[in-house]
Amino acid sequence: MAALASVASLVGAGAGVYAQTRQAQSQAALAQAQAAQSQQAEAARQQQLVAQQSADAATRQLQLARTVASARARAGASGISADDGSAAAVTAGLTGDAAAAQNASDQVYQARLASGRASLLNPDASLTSYVRAGQSFGSAVSSLLG
Repeated sequence: MAALASVASLVGAGAGVYAQTRQAQSQAALAQAQAAQSQQAEAARQQQLVAQQSADAATRQLQLARTVASARARAGASGISADDGSAAAVTAGLTGDAAAAQNASDQVYQARLASGRASLLNPDASLTSYVRAGQSFGSAVSSLLG
């Protein structure tokens, strides 16, 4: 009779471990699906950032070209050579300002891309559930043996 009770407790412990393992596997599958969805959302966000950055750069280049052309036209209308003296200094200053603005925009863009990185502190539940199942299996065995 005592042997039957210990066999029954072993079967019960085995069923409990099996149920925990199945639950851990389903949680891992769910976590993987959530991670895949999160990665897809992050990829879409990064594509949007790239498109926005390139559109901003194109707008900035067009605005610079128009401003430089306007400054050259005003200098030419005044009888000043657009490539010499103060007119050249104005166009060089405009180009330098545009380059500084582009540099600042690039730094903001890089920071926005970097902010989307997944943190190492985010739980992914890929190994945690198996460790918990192993711990509960160990405690079940120790309670049977002890």
